[in-house]
Amino acid sequence: MDVVNQLVAQGQFTVLKQPLGFIKILQWIFAIFAFSTCGSYSGMFKMSVECKNRTESDLGIEVEFEYPFRLHQVYFDSPTCKGGHKERLFLVGDYSSSAEFFVTIAVFSFLYSMAALSAYCFVLEKYRENCKGAQIDFVVSAVFAFMWLVCSCAWAKGLSDVKTATDPERVITLITACDEEETRCHEVHEPKVSGLNTSVAFGFINLILWIGNLWFVFKETGWMAAISGTYVPSQEKQPAPDAFAQGGYAQQDPYAGSQGGYQPEYGQQGYNEEGGYSQGYEQQPQPTSFANQM
Repeated sequence: MDVVNQLVAQGQFTVLKQPLGFIKILQWIFAIFAFSTCGSYSGMFKMSVECKNRTESDLGIEVEFEYPFRLHQVYFDSPTCKGGHKERLFLVGDYSSSAEFFVTIAVFSFLYSMAALSAYCFVLEKYRENCKGAQIDFVVSAVFAFMWLVCSCAWAKGLSDVKTATDPERVITLITACDEEETRCHEVHEPKVSGLNTSVAFGFINLILWIGNLWFVFKETGWMAAISGTYVPSQEKQPAPDAFAQGGYAQQDPYAGSQGGYQPEYGQQGYNEEGGYSQGYEQQPQPTSFANQM
């Protein structure tokens, strides 16, 4: 607890109120929504096959499927309407590549957003030192923005194919018994894919967030100032002089120096304590008396 309290005490949480940190929080949240709505999905649809002989019919054929949507591995048993025999049928298609790609990008976005927020709050000085941290952040953010564009488009196309492959009316065409005129086949329950539709929406929202975040990270890189010719590397920057010293203005003698400088006081000609005559210039902190010459 002492370590946690110390980190919290040293944290600079005001950056979370700024666009740089606030957008990272939104990226972190919407990344969770994206991979949770897609990766935790499980759906089901139901069909009915009514044979001429009612004892051979199956009025509740349930077909369940889930992430990562390897539908060619999903099977169900359907009546043949011929002596009570059943046939095993498989759905068509494997859409795991686009779904897993989408979830992977969402998970890595979640992890990177969390790491970036930690850097903003606890090591902001090192992040801005020489602008190296901001430049790395910009490059990584640009990569994530591009990857969100690719994975969102790929998953939108994959979801469209999943809807087609799990449409009960389309699956009914795979049942051989439904080709007979005396057999009645129809859908009973369609799969609910509203969660998957939401995952695609979250994907494009993440794309907008990461593209928008590029501008605020770019301003931290110093590249804009370097292009305009006003950027000075941090190691060459000098600290600003104090405007006021304690008790008043800080005063410096512009002519003071270690060698060859102007000396404000001159020694006087006179006799020293041993009776000798001293002649020349002497630097004294404050003249208190003058020697009298007879």
